[in-house]
Amino acid sequence: MTTDPDGSDRAAGRGSESTRATDASASSTLAATGTTSETATIADASILPLLRVIAKKQFVLLVRYPLNTLSRFLTMLIFFLVVFFGGRAVAGPAITESLDGIIVGFFLFTLAITGYAGLAWNVTREAQWGTLERLFMSPYGFGTVMAVKAVVNVCLSFLWATALLLVMMPVTGRWLSIDVVTVVPLAALTIASVIGIGFCFAGLALVYKRLENLFQLVQFGFVPLIAAPVWSYEWLKLLPLAHGSFLTRVAMSEGVRLWEFPASELAVLTAVSAAYLAAGYYCFVLASRKARREGLLGHY
Repeated sequence: MTTDPDGSDRAAGRGSESTRATDASASSTLAATGTTSETATIADASILPLLRVIAKKQFVLLVRYPLNTLSRFLTMLIFFLVVFFGGRAVAGPAITESLDGIIVGFFLFTLAITGYAGLAWNVTREAQWGTLERLFMSPYGFGTVMAVKAVVNVCLSFLWATALLLVMMPVTGRWLSIDVVTVVPLAALTIASVIGIGFCFAGLALVYKRLENLFQLVQFGFVPLIAAPVWSYEWLKLLPLAHGSFLTRVAMSEGVRLWEFPASELAVLTAVSAAYLAAGYYCFVLASRKARREGLLGHY
C-alpha cells in the first residue's frame, strides 16, 4: 500500500497550480512569521504562529482535495478488510484469537505511516513546489519548522488512526478498551521512534532528492516490527515500534492502565523512542547542512 500523506502531487492541471499557490503562500508566511524586527531573536518569537500556519496548510490540503482524502482512508480500510475477511475465510474461528492484535496492529500501522511519511514525503514535495528554500529562510530555522511539521503530522495521524479504529471495531464485532490516558501516551511514545526514522529519510531526500520507492519499501518494514514477539525475545524491545506496539496491544485488549505497567517497561520504551528520535533529528540536521553547503536546495 502506497502512502502519500498530502496526496496533492497527484492532482493535475489547475488543482496542482492551486496547491502550489497555497503552499507558496504558507511557506511565505513561515518565512515572514516573527520578522517584525530584523534584530528579533528566535527566542523572542512565539512558536504558536508557526504551528497555526502549518496546521492550516495541512487542513487546506485535506479539504481542497476531498476525493483524494476519502480514497486514502478507503485504501487503508479496504486493506484491513482484505486481511480480516481473507484471514477468516482461511483460518476460520482461529482468527478470533489474534483479532485484537490485528486491530491494534492496523491502528498503529496507520499512525506510523502517517507520521513517518508526512516527514519523508514533505521534503520531496516542497522541492517539487519550489518552496523548500523559503523554509530555510524562516527565522525559526529549518529544523524547527520541520519539528513543528512533525508535531502536526502526529496529531493528524491520530485522527486518521482513530477514524479507522472506529470503523474496524464494529466491522469485526470486537470492542477494545480505549482509555485515552493510557493509549495516547503509549501510542505517542511508540511512533516517536518512527518520527526519528522519518527525520532521517527527510534528510536523505534533501541530498538525494527522489527516494519515493525507498520510502514505500520502508513503510512495509513497519509490519514485522509491529508484530515482533517482544515477549519472547527481550532484545526486540530495542527496535522501533516493537515494544510500544506490544504495550499498546496489552492496554487495548486487556484493559491494562498506564500506571499498571512496570516502571521499567515504560522507562525502556521512553529511552528507546527518545534515542531514535534524537538520532533521526541529528541525521536530518547533518543532511540539511550538507545540502546547504553543496547548494542542493534549489535542485530537483
